Amino acid sequence: MTHFLEDILRQPVELQRTIDYLQGAGRRRLAEAAATIRNACHVYLTGIGSSWHAALTAAPLFFLGGHPVYMQDASELLQFAAIPSDAVIIVISRTGRSIEIVHLLAKARECGAIVIAVTNSEDGPLAREAQIPIVIGAEFDHGISVNTYSTLAATAGALASASIGVFDDALATSLSRAVAATASSLAGWQQQIAESAWLLPGSVSYFLARGSSLGTCHEARLLWEEGVKSPATAMGTGVFRHGPQEMVTGGARFGIWIDGRSVRAQDLSVARDLMRLGACVMLIGQDLPEHAGHLVFDLPQVPSEWQFLIDVIPAQLVAERLAGLSGVDCDTFRLCSYIVEDEWGLSQEKSGAPKEET
Repeated sequence: MTHFLEDILRQPVELQRTIDYLQGAGRRRLAEAAATIRNACHVYLTGIGSSWHAALTAAPLFFLGGHPVYMQDASELLQFAAIPSDAVIIVISRTGRSIEIVHLLAKARECGAIVIAVTNSEDGPLAREAQIPIVIGAEFDHGISVNTYSTLAATAGALASASIGVFDDALATSLSRAVAATASSLAGWQQQIAESAWLLPGSVSYFLARGSSLGTCHEARLLWEEGVKSPATAMGTGVFRHGPQEMVTGGARFGIWIDGRSVRAQDLSVARDLMRLGACVMLIGQDLPEHAGHLVFDLPQVPSEWQFLIDVIPAQLVAERLAGLSGVDCDTFRLCSYIVEDEWGLSQEKSGAPKEET
């Protein structure tokens, strides 16, 4: 068994621990952060890498609640934004040590902004320097972000829901039920994957989604790039219909997340048309018709806007299996370091800035 798969299989336990923390020991800190957000004139939501994808899952909860936030990844926010002094910056980061996060903390200090940290590491710069740190403390993954992604996404979602006044015991209970049902579904999903022809090494992979699942969609792309070592593309399903469909060829692989409530019929129609054009389609969502795609993962019941809590898990399982079929090591990074701590090049070696020619 790969370390990647081990991390995937323990995910329901880590998710339940996160829900318990947010309802217990972390409840006061969550309420403090939510009150700070409600009173702020400007709220930024940011992260980098998989943590940015966690931000993308939480953003629709803010928007649906009528509390818009500014969305920029940490690198762009650092380099291309002037932050007002009365701003609140919600910073999501596994370790809080990524170079963009460290520099963004300095920028926040200079402008007087309040930083709310959502992180897994209590000893990272982010947790130490944030005015309001929310530290989940999930066990770190071997390599690819699995539990550290999903627990941060869950926490960011809880913060968004608390900010608009809807994160209560009833919601937490429904999320716990969905997590428990997901744990019971893992073996069945693995059997589906083992029997499916959707997995094809070297194939072109496109991932499409809407709403909170758009963050999942981008995380799936990263899973393919980090784990399968294969290029992939992610975008909104609506955006895909405005030109990119010209790339569709026979044998292309598509993964589509179907929202639990919005534009379901329209997106199932997209799936049908892709199959008619010869593409092979994987669908992930709730209450899906059995034959709506070549590989269909029917998720346990979960509030539609919270589907992101569990809908990444089937894609993680597919990525791990496809890596094995492709003969690549999903437990090792060839080029990228686990934490990117400088801004130069791609090598894991610390080469520093290039020397000037004389």
